[in-house]
Amino acid sequence: MVYDDTFSITVNGEHRRVPKGISIAELALELGLEPTRVAVERNLEIVPRSTLADVKVEDGDDYEIVTFVGGG
Repeated sequence: MVYDDTFSITVNGEHRRVPKGISIAELALELGLEPTRVAVERNLEIVPRSTLADVKVEDGDDYEIVTFVGGG
């Protein structure tokens, strides 16, 4: 068993380890994404963008993160 300060999560189908206590906004930044330009589904539920900095990642969470691309 691994005892450390990380959680095991899934992001867009890929397993990752992230620091305990990280917020979803911080997770997006760690992935190189701008939190204001993503839509996040956590365990099959949409997370309101206004709460991304407040919601903490939990061990075993499953995320789908989609980025918005500007254009026209």
